[in-house]
Amino acid sequence: MEPGNNTGISEFLLWGFSEEPELQSFLFGLFLSMYLVTVSGNLLIILATITDSHLHTPMYFFLSNLSFVDISLATTTMPKMLVNIKTQIRVITYVGCLTQMYFFIVFAGLDDFLLAVMAYDRFMAICHPLNYTAIMNPQLCRLLVLGSWIMSALHSLLQSLMVLRLSFQNHLEIPHFFCDLDLMIHLSCSDTFLNEIVMYFAAGLLVFGPFTGIIYSYSKIFSSVRAISSAQGKYKAFSTCVSHLSVVSLFYGTLLGVYLSSTASPNAHSSATASVMYTVVTPMLNPFIYSLRNKEMMGAMKRFFGREGIKVSFLLGLRKCL
Repeated sequence: MEPGNNTGISEFLLWGFSEEPELQSFLFGLFLSMYLVTVSGNLLIILATITDSHLHTPMYFFLSNLSFVDISLATTTMPKMLVNIKTQIRVITYVGCLTQMYFFIVFAGLDDFLLAVMAYDRFMAICHPLNYTAIMNPQLCRLLVLGSWIMSALHSLLQSLMVLRLSFQNHLEIPHFFCDLDLMIHLSCSDTFLNEIVMYFAAGLLVFGPFTGIIYSYSKIFSSVRAISSAQGKYKAFSTCVSHLSVVSLFYGTLLGVYLSSTASPNAHSSATASVMYTVVTPMLNPFIYSLRNKEMMGAMKRFFGREGIKVSFLLGLRKCL
């Protein structure tokens, strides 16, 4: 098939995970369950932080934004994947592919930025507790989140515009369950040197930049915690960071695992399976990490369900009276 200009592309084909018929029902049930757990778990955190006045603090403001981003990241890829598994129609339009790629880059970048912002918040709370309330005021918190959105959106727009200049063969098969930027570039029949330069430069700047900020913040936190004389004080200071450290380790660990797996093995299905870790598993586990290891969050959820239970009982009683 002769290469065609990108304006002539009508659709792509997403391979997904497996074409074996006996596995389709299992895969559909597995990923549907994971998606529902991801959405419900993160939505509970958002509702708890909004409705409970005890959680109206910078840390939980950033956490609710992270939960929204995790829902959005999973929703960018999983519904389309579930439809493809159920119907065995793996077609995605050219516009749909670019749209999915744009929003995936936006929300993946936001995850990265918000984790760095949350590390900065913990740094201020532990290393500068007397000035914490004055520095981490609502205006600064909103500016940090807004800046994260702007940086992620601009980065994604740049990468999407760079892909628009590429040419592809018609009905190109993508060996993945979503439209991944790296695969889109390498499957193009155009000269992709400029795209690769921009992609790797942006990755180095926008991934390792926030990661460096996280490392710096925690190096200062560890120094401050070591200076605390009492063991109870050390435990109390460090316990506020355990959940965030767990999420950071999970996020960057899965990213590193995907990179190493794609480098070590040219098998596209192995790369797609590894990508499930940071696109599906990480957003699903974040609510459990922050809930099970956080007494304030557990208390807020109990109060939330308690209020909802009272409302339901009241409505049922009112219906009986009527």
